[in-house]
Amino acid sequence: MKKIAFLILLNTIFLTAQDIKKDVRDISISPLIDGTILTPKSQDKLPLVIFIGGSGPTDRNGNQQMMENNSLRYLAEGLYQNNIASFRYDKRIVKQMKNKTVNEESIRFDDFIKDAVDVFDYFKRADAFSKIYILGHSQGSLVGMIAAQNGADGFISIAGAGQSIDEVIVDQLKNQAPGLEENARIAFAEMKKNGTTSNYSPGLASIFRPAIQPFINSWMKYNPKEEISKLNVPVFIINGDKDLQVQVSEAAELQKAKPGAQFLIVPKMNHILKEIEGNDMENQKSYNNYKMPVMPILIEEITKFIKK
Repeated sequence: MKKIAFLILLNTIFLTAQDIKKDVRDISISPLIDGTILTPKSQDKLPLVIFIGGSGPTDRNGNQQMMENNSLRYLAEGLYQNNIASFRYDKRIVKQMKNKTVNEESIRFDDFIKDAVDVFDYFKRADAFSKIYILGHSQGSLVGMIAAQNGADGFISIAGAGQSIDEVIVDQLKNQAPGLEENARIAFAEMKKNGTTSNYSPGLASIFRPAIQPFINSWMKYNPKEEISKLNVPVFIINGDKDLQVQVSEAAELQKAKPGAQFLIVPKMNHILKEIEGNDMENQKSYNNYKMPVMPILIEEITKFIKK
């Protein structure tokens, strides 16, 4: 009897995997934006969630070069099991890197916003889904809340900052490299005033080197608290208490700006949505553990938010 039960379970898992593969399609939204749509079979229109990834050359699965964790892929597949469609895409930098056309000096934060709006408009025109939600992870949270102002039915922030990027960096330096905190404040103030700065320590070159200053400048002009307060749709703010990159306090800042938003701090969840029982070393190792699933409670709570 146990053997029969095991075979039934095995067949169910196998069929589920087949169904996911069967309903996957790759779509090009623009010359720079390619992604994957995952649509459960249904005679009725289903809700769609558009995923927007975090900082750096993040692909549609939540991965970067030398860092494979599949966080966004597993989240999309979890929503699929709950009859929710999703579209996730490579950030434009991914394709530019493949084509060897990356020009660091020309990158602007507004490019990411435009890409997210283009994706949203593409699916809005298609009129194939009952509702369209935007989900932004990390840097994608700010991108997403701005894009969602164009008519999305709801917005989900996961590990999103509640302060502008300059304030976030200064706070991080206060905790991790206090000797550089004041220098960063001065450099950011100069950038805001003049558009550029040369007044920074060599230890801050990764943030303030000339080639990247235009991008940082374009990013820090957006304040997440101001942008999220503009939304007149349901909002869900999520953070994990094991997040090494975005503190719970950042999510609290967003909640203050949007008091009616649903709010969830997930115990033991880290920045890439995985469960961490141990120390920071275990946390860091998870960033390159592509077999580790995302936390089930995250899938459950997002599903409830979309379906209520």
